[in-house]
Amino acid sequence: MSLLEQLKNDNGVSGGKMKPSGKSSDDTKRKDTPDDPVSIRRRERVKEAMLHAWSSYEKYAWGHDELQPQSKTGVDSFGGLGATLIDSLDTLYIMGLKEQFQRAREWVANSLDFNKNYDASVFETNIRVVGGLLSAYDLSGDKIFLEKAKDIADRLLPAWDTPSGIPYNIINLAHGNPHNPGWTGGDSILADSGTEQLEFIVLSQRTGDPKYQEKVENVILQINKTFPDDGLLPIYINPNRGTSSYSTITFGAMGDSFYEYLLKVWIQGNKTEAVKPYREMWEKSMKGLLSLVRRTTPSSFAYVCEKIGSSLTDKMDELACFAPGMIALGASGYGPDESQKFLSLAEEEMSVGTSWNILRPETVESLFYLWRLTGNKTYQEWGWNIFEAFEKNSRIESGYVGLKDVNTGVKDNMMQSFFLAETLKYFYLLYAPSSVIPLDEWVFNTEAHPLRIVSRQDQEGNLGRSDEHRKPIVRSRARKQGRFGDD
Repeated sequence: MSLLEQLKNDNGVSGGKMKPSGKSSDDTKRKDTPDDPVSIRRRERVKEAMLHAWSSYEKYAWGHDELQPQSKTGVDSFGGLGATLIDSLDTLYIMGLKEQFQRAREWVANSLDFNKNYDASVFETNIRVVGGLLSAYDLSGDKIFLEKAKDIADRLLPAWDTPSGIPYNIINLAHGNPHNPGWTGGDSILADSGTEQLEFIVLSQRTGDPKYQEKVENVILQINKTFPDDGLLPIYINPNRGTSSYSTITFGAMGDSFYEYLLKVWIQGNKTEAVKPYREMWEKSMKGLLSLVRRTTPSSFAYVCEKIGSSLTDKMDELACFAPGMIALGASGYGPDESQKFLSLAEEEMSVGTSWNILRPETVESLFYLWRLTGNKTYQEWGWNIFEAFEKNSRIESGYVGLKDVNTGVKDNMMQSFFLAETLKYFYLLYAPSSVIPLDEWVFNTEAHPLRIVSRQDQEGNLGRSDEHRKPIVRSRARKQGRFGDD
């Protein structure tokens, strides 16, 4: 049995580790559509692209963080934690590439070592490594991934030891000395400090240890004390005072995933009263986002401005291309009129679609969500145009490279780990039935690692408190076959 078939027929995770605690209260999973020959062919093409990328990484950069395809060498962009390998685990699993997944699993079990004298980004390490390992665990049920996730998370925890509980953004993995980058003037970065909640809450649920959840929920508790009515926060936040510093407001770099995680923690907690404050904060932020929406003339395309003080800047960077998908995902939590308004805005923002960097995932991510939530095949067609474009322009004999300039076609020398973790995964799911990783049972972290939705049982609105060592509901299921079943 392929994973595609398994996930269509099986509400539990392979290995019987987790089940969702009830369906989501709103219709985030539209009625499934029959698989069609075009989608099947496209899905196989994406799978072949993943095989090409992965086999190039295996051949030239095994165990390193990323592959430099032109020079056919590995580079340790993230301290030598095997970022591409860990980022790829769930993509390999979902695509049914079981032999490749097994080889990667053996490397994690036998060679992955976090005891490195390396100053790591808490944010990047969390979304790629903690998120990647937790997703592999939720999919496969293999405890080695949970053990490794706990190991690296424990090394990150001292970053939260500040007067306010707002974390420093850099920490030495071997020695635990946290600090902020010099160029921030001592401040922490909003996105870097507000993009650990999803993974650390999930880690507390899976291990039964509340300490991870307590650290990250305290951050939201502190921010919520002075949260503005429009829900828009500057990108710098002081870790001593816990308050914002004068700086840019943006849904792009250094701001983006803070807003994303307000929504996704609410979804991951199954939208219960315990996670309602996250939704309330997110809705305030969406009011703020509406105030930043402007339209081009004469074409009237919607885009999101940046703001500093009271001044608006007509700039929407490539990372902000995730926003249409986020808005579409959150739209169904509103009443009918508001829901339609936000879904329409998401579709308008998506309609620009001409100037993306073809190896970045944000546009493909938004296309995936809009396809899942509307059933409009236009988004599949746009996605296919992008896929064909980087097959033509970015595929080389030893992997995939980015383009320094899309006009001249000059290539760089880097196959980013997010290309395998996010871009190719979202492409694959864009042509898969919606019963594969359904949105009412899974939520994606900001590196596209799917995590199981589990109902939160905290007291109503009790942000900052743990689940008091309660583990999520689990069920044991007999299986005739092993971890894959197969994939």
